Amino acid sequence: MRVRRILSGAGSLALVAGLALPMSAPSEAAQNAPATPAAPAARGGRQAGPQAPAGGGRGRATFPAQQRPPADPALVARGQSLYSVSCTSCHGGDLRGGQLGGPNLLRSPVVLADDLATLLQPILQGSRAERGMPAIPLPPDAVNAVAAYLHSVVAQSRGQGAPPPGPPVVLNVLVGDPAAGAAYFAAKCSTCHSPTGDLQGLASRVPDPKALQNLWVAGGGGRGAAASPRRIVTATVTPASGPAVSGRLVKIDDFIVTLALGDGRLRSFGREREDVPRVEIRDPLSAHRDLLRVYTNKDMHDVTAYLATLK
Repeated sequence: MRVRRILSGAGSLALVAGLALPMSAPSEAAQNAPATPAAPAARGGRQAGPQAPAGGGRGRATFPAQQRPPADPALVARGQSLYSVSCTSCHGGDLRGGQLGGPNLLRSPVVLADDLATLLQPILQGSRAERGMPAIPLPPDAVNAVAAYLHSVVAQSRGQGAPPPGPPVVLNVLVGDPAAGAAYFAAKCSTCHSPTGDLQGLASRVPDPKALQNLWVAGGGGRGAAASPRRIVTATVTPASGPAVSGRLVKIDDFIVTLALGDGRLRSFGREREDVPRVEIRDPLSAHRDLLRVYTNKDMHDVTAYLATLK
């Protein structure tokens, strides 16, 4: 079926899916095993008995997935450096999710159940690439270091998913090149948006850089309706005979197209074939979604840096 579309808008953001793997619940015996030196060790040398959380948990024991012997501090430090370079943008500086939409690793069953990087290794090698988790080109010893760092953070949590101890992590969103952002804007966005028109004073209206970035990536950024990511899709239907009718698009399929008219009435048109009646759709966010496959992290940061100058 052919439908003519009139598009406007620019920009989008690719989200990165994260780590998730079902984990069987520990047995009652494993949960209640006494914490004594004689207690049998679980796989990989993990102690079977509970231990008090390093971060302070009012006497509550951490759950069994956290029971690991402390790793070599040098290995943990190396893993932290590798994580900050390869993982922070998606999973956050404190493992609770980053600006690219990665999940909270403190709640990830993979991280909680992983031992000696046996679960993390295939994922970082690309086993979940089709689900949005790209391969990270790290050698096995580097993966082991990252795993040791993740385990060290989880071991300090007060409970599953709780933030680790220490000061809150503050993200610096303004890391792009404003000049490169202006060039990208001129090439991809200027047909629909203008720094002296709908975007004039944008950074003054949205002074928080993170909120600004979220706003324009979602498709907002202008005045009034343009500031909302919920744009209205409209259509014009031209029957074989009679005048064209325009309104908000309510439904379209191979058999019918329904419009909401300005007076609140709904009007439907039967579709005799693919071009009768003729349908022209205007979706302001189509171009935003079309850029999803070609968009890069640098593009996003550069455009945000540029938009932050529009005060």
